[in-house]
Formats: sequence, C-alpha cells, structure tokens
Amino acid sequence: MCVLFFTARDLVEDRIAGITADGNDYATKPFSLEKVLARLRGLLRRAKIARAHGDAELAVSDLTIDEDAREVRRAGKLIELTATEFELLRFPMRNPRRVLSKAQILDRVWNYDFGGQGHVVELYISYLRKKIHAGGEPLIHTVRDVGYVLKPATR
Repeated sequence: MCVLFFTARDLVEDRIAGITADGNDYATKPFSLEKVLARLRGLLRRAKIARAHGDAELAVSDLTIDEDAREVRRAGKLIELTATEFELLRFPMRNPRRVLSKAQILDRVWNYDFGGQGHVVELYISYLRKKIHAGGEPLIHTVRDVGYVLKPATR
C-alpha cells in the first residue's frame, strides 16, 4: 500500500510525522495536477519494482509470511492458518514493533461493518499464538489496555 500526503502543513515536523506514519511521499499545497500525477507515477513505479524483487515476503525473527503464496513458516516449518488468522497475522507483520489497538485490528481484519466486539480479537489472537508460538519464543505480545505488538521477545 502506498500513502501520499497532500497537505497545507509544511513544517519540517509535519513532514517527519507524515513519513513516520508510514507515508511514502509528502507534498504541500499549492500543487499542480502534473505534480500529483508525477508523484503517483513514481510511487507506483517504486511499488512495482519492490514487488518484482520479492517484497511479498515479510519476516519477524524466524516467522515469515509469503503474501503471494499465502504461506506462513516458523523456523522453516509450514504453519496452517485459516483465512482470518492469515489476515490477522499479516496486519502486524506489515507493522512490526507497532502497537495495534483492538479497534485497528477489527477495522483492518474484520472491516468496519463487522459490528463485532473486541473479544473476537482476543479469541483469534489466542488461536494465532497457539499456532505460531509452538516450539518458539513468543512474538505476539499484549500491551495492557492498549493492544498487541509483534516483535521478538526482549531479554
């Protein structure tokens, strides 16, 4: 996913905040249609190049996920996941070390119109933990009263 910020906020701090928030490019007003198109073409070109170089595989510690093949491996061993578990794992794999709230997870994995409660996230996180933590260090950590984070255990 590519994120391009077009905004009137032109302070250095604003630009840093935009890029830090996973933005790929940042342009301030006023801008021409040609500038918008050029920036979009550049983002699409870079995304296509990254995809061609195998960026479909994500890794955290010894856990890997191949988005194209929809395969998950831990220390090289294939882990069978349901479609929901796969989507639930893919979101933090794309955002390692970022604490994700239950609301963010519900919105991304089950979509905003699901109408489910946070307990469904807890339930599926427990399913996922059983499968990916078997025989390895814990990677999914609970941040009390905030959400979940995917990262190697700190010693």
